[in-house]
Amino acid sequence: MSAFATAQGADPHHESFDVVIVGAGISGIGSATMLREQHPNLSFLIIEALESYGGTWLIHKYPGARSDSDLFTFGYHFKPWTGKPIASRDQILQYLGEAIKEADLAPHIRYRQRVESADWSSADQCWTLQVSHQGDKARPIKAGFLWMCQGYYQHAQGYTPAWPGMERFKGEVIHPQQWPEAADMRDKRVVVIGSGATAATLIPALASDCRKVTMLQRTPTYFAAGRNADQLAEELRNLEIDPAWIHEIMRKKAVRDRAVLLRNANEAPDKLKHQLIEGVRACLPEGFDAERHFTPPYKPLQQRVAFVPEGDLFKAISDGKASMVTDHIECFDEQGIQLQSGERLDCDVVITATGFEMSVMGEIPFSVDGERVDFAATVGYRGILFTGVPNMAWVYGYGFYSWTLRVELIGNFVCRLLGHLQATGAKSVVPALRPEDSEMQLLPWVDTQTLNPGYLMRSLHRLPKRGDKPEWQHSQDYGYEKQMLPKVDFTDSIFSYHY
Repeated sequence: MSAFATAQGADPHHESFDVVIVGAGISGIGSATMLREQHPNLSFLIIEALESYGGTWLIHKYPGARSDSDLFTFGYHFKPWTGKPIASRDQILQYLGEAIKEADLAPHIRYRQRVESADWSSADQCWTLQVSHQGDKARPIKAGFLWMCQGYYQHAQGYTPAWPGMERFKGEVIHPQQWPEAADMRDKRVVVIGSGATAATLIPALASDCRKVTMLQRTPTYFAAGRNADQLAEELRNLEIDPAWIHEIMRKKAVRDRAVLLRNANEAPDKLKHQLIEGVRACLPEGFDAERHFTPPYKPLQQRVAFVPEGDLFKAISDGKASMVTDHIECFDEQGIQLQSGERLDCDVVITATGFEMSVMGEIPFSVDGERVDFAATVGYRGILFTGVPNMAWVYGYGFYSWTLRVELIGNFVCRLLGHLQATGAKSVVPALRPEDSEMQLLPWVDTQTLNPGYLMRSLHRLPKRGDKPEWQHSQDYGYEKQMLPKVDFTDSIFSYHY
């Protein structure tokens, strides 16, 4: 694959790269760093639609925005994290900026560039991307391999349900994903609709400024409170251990702790549920109705357990600066929200922390030899490659572990695959169902009995299928994939090559 522009006979009037990475967020920066380290001979370009790097962390400007995963595993293996486990938006952006500088990626990133379409040519054995810059006429860029690192949700807008009467409300409605820079919550009555990590972050961040802030939820979420610190990390730092060693040790500890939590959720869900709820109850005032407001109807980890650093959400409730309401919305009116219970919430501002709209392959129209690709009609190989779509990998992380852990597993997988293509002289690769797969049952992208966040459920019909065999599934088990992915044999008949 090296010297793609020459080897593939590309048009000299079109820019050509061995690899094009779409997205300059946590996935794109990590993938590009690994590509540069493992294949310094390959040319590459990173295309980013936003005005700068960071993806989620550039978009999310709402008060208190922070990670919901520890930075030992959300950070990269090649760049030690030296701060507190849970990091703020600004700290994460600084970390990513340093990663770009250290890997000298800046010359390879083009901002405000949007991929309008991607077409694979079997005759030319390459992708042609139509790329626009700030609305200008799109121009073609050729790519030997396409690495989709654009994330899992649409940046343009978040998900807000269409409640009756919203148009009548005279106050302001804000989705956290489009937080206005001029937003002023001082002395306002604010209702935050939602029960997840975003709502739990916003409430304590707003509580000191608002006249009143209320968290309105339809269904409770599991929470866990704790110090934003790790005793082991602190001790190792006090001993002046090499930060790279500390980072690796803490990564292993975080993965082990998550695996134990997952095992407990599977083997003793009622016991874990009790532990989580009692842990929250201990942070709340005596007599607070934790059964109503903090007891979900589903099993732990069917959706993420939201970590509350320093218990700041519960402190805001205990101090009387925030309140909880668990109810259903009947309708909006001019002054606020009417609830199905008959109660109402009068307010000046409504913040809809109600989730994301999922982005499937960046919402880019794909085609192969002029035929549109319907990804819902494809089958995913390990959730990375897709039947009928040559030389394209998608980075989609874990629901139960930090996203970056899978970014790096896929990064090594793709780099090994690129090495195999170069070593064998193959121009392209695509996974294909084998004869023994002909009767294989095709299932939704994930098992919705174990993982069912709203954004995923709303877009399940648009996602690739999985099979009933491990190689045709996107595993949510990091321990399994860490052992298995490095052992994938690229000479297996599941991979079809063109020379």
